Amino acid sequence: MSLIAPPTEDPGELFGHPQLWTDMATWHRRVAELRATHPVLAVERPEFEPFWVLTRHADVFAVSRDNDHWLNTTRSVLAPDAEWERLLATGLPVPKTLVHLDSEEHRLHRQVTNDWFKPAAVKHRQPRIDEIADVFVAKMRDLGGACDFARDISQPYTLRVIMDIYGVPEEDEALMMELTQGLFGSADPEFMGEAENPEAKMLESVMRFVQYFNGITEDRRACPTDDLASVIANGEVDGCPMGDLERLWYYIIVATAGHDTTSFALSGGMEALLREPDQLERLHLAPELAGNAAEEMIRWTSPVRHFMRYATQESEIHGATIPEGGRVLLSYPSANRDEEVFGDSMRFDINRPDADKLISFGLGAHFCLGSQFARREVRTMVAKLGEQLAHIELAGEPEWSASHFVSGVKHLPVTYAFN
Repeated sequence: MSLIAPPTEDPGELFGHPQLWTDMATWHRRVAELRATHPVLAVERPEFEPFWVLTRHADVFAVSRDNDHWLNTTRSVLAPDAEWERLLATGLPVPKTLVHLDSEEHRLHRQVTNDWFKPAAVKHRQPRIDEIADVFVAKMRDLGGACDFARDISQPYTLRVIMDIYGVPEEDEALMMELTQGLFGSADPEFMGEAENPEAKMLESVMRFVQYFNGITEDRRACPTDDLASVIANGEVDGCPMGDLERLWYYIIVATAGHDTTSFALSGGMEALLREPDQLERLHLAPELAGNAAEEMIRWTSPVRHFMRYATQESEIHGATIPEGGRVLLSYPSANRDEEVFGDSMRFDINRPDADKLISFGLGAHFCLGSQFARREVRTMVAKLGEQLAHIELAGEPEWSASHFVSGVKHLPVTYAFN
């Protein structure tokens, strides 16, 4: 997607232009106005087929739960039509992740790894999550009182947790981080590398993922181990080996969505805490608040910015007629700030009694498979830092990544002291 300067009064740009996601205060202010006046926003721009944006919690909730009448399809992420065609023409494998599959096909593929993500299975891995969190708390100590919390702690911590589950060696984590940023953050100049444009970076990242995970497949088929990569490599769907394309995308979605979103929830949540010193003190005095604090961090940050849904029949939402095949954009950050659901919704509050109404993980058949891991990772680190830090504050302005799909705080300079 080209980084052209957006028109200042075009509300449709709020949802499709990467640069507008680098100023979240302005974004939320403008979208709050839309929730009040245009809960179903019709967007007609030359680079897109028409679509409608749903900004209210109730509407996002209802469409997310109705998996019969609203499908994800292979184009579940908003992108200019010409960009999509160019990517396919370059040889990009058509996405077939759990996000892009629908109905029975989705259910059968989800079953391949479902047992790994059930609450009891995730709880069983809590001691290992604690160990990894301790490693990165120790790293903060070693950094001597100053670091970029997003880059130095949040990103590698959440990456280590999912790679540990996967069975990917630590020496390959830097590659996984690079490829994830190339896939989800390809519109951000910082993550472009030597690529000429975002499309080239995305294609490069996918092809390097293909090469890496083909090697993983060969290894785990020859010598399966007790890790998630072995489950995917040897996975069967309806009694038959999983297709090559589906297996590739399975690897990619777990490797990328399994840490990037959680990283942004943690770094963005920490940024919010640093702007509310009284809440930091509250967390220090009552570490048991970490669970609710994690929920509030995930509500506040909403790292997955949207998914698209396609109507299987003509539907009406708030008087807007969506034709069969028409698509709506589910705006999770907007839904999570809906004043009709969250009291004082624009205030970050770790004691928030309605934090559990967040919609960051989606709903229905496509409810995020890794939600239990994300929650545990965030609250584990928050609890440890709340208990051990004597002081922490901003040492500069945070920076947000330029992406309209998955994004958040990418740099968070802090100074701190431990007890």
